[in-house]
Amino acid sequence: MPMAAPPNPFARAAYLLAAHTPRQLPPDGGAEVAFAGRSNAGKSSALNALCQQNALARVSKTPGRTQQLVYFELPPHAGKYLVDLPGYGYAKVPQDLQAHWQAFLADYFASRQALRGLVVVMDIRHPLKDYDRQMIAYAVERGLPAHALLTKADKLSRGAAANALQTVRKDLASVYADSVSVQTFSAEAKTGVEALRQTVADWLSL
Repeated sequence: MPMAAPPNPFARAAYLLAAHTPRQLPPDGGAEVAFAGRSNAGKSSALNALCQQNALARVSKTPGRTQQLVYFELPPHAGKYLVDLPGYGYAKVPQDLQAHWQAFLADYFASRQALRGLVVVMDIRHPLKDYDRQMIAYAVERGLPAHALLTKADKLSRGAAANALQTVRKDLASVYADSVSVQTFSAEAKTGVEALRQTVADWLSL
């Protein structure tokens, strides 16, 4: 008999709140993992695949709609959260709103004690844009682990995906040594989901 897959600790993830200012964040006493990604990188699809839910994170036809820090709680694990960060970068938002998010995220990464790690979601065909590097730098400067998730790997041949993985791994290692892990992923083909699940579960001690 093949061994049954372990239960998914994220399967019961549920929306908790959306924060537009630091005051709206939950009490800073639990453990959380944040997900960042430029518009259209596939962040919502990655979160949905992680949690085996179709509509936990909205998959928008107009990318960049996440305009708050969105918290998902993880029953029955009290005080454990996934956090969906605003998917900006090059989204069409007013400059003052961009400045607000820049300040909010900088403060969040600098001071949020509950933060255990950061997943940076990037399209494998267009990795390591300025926004991606900025997010990774925020995490590494805090001494937190970062995980580069190269999504939409099904859009490339296996060889091309492997080459892209090696290129990103080499680039990040040259800057951050071994502070940043890298993997390929496809929400569409369901490849790399278990590896992502294991990484996030380990960070949250699930």
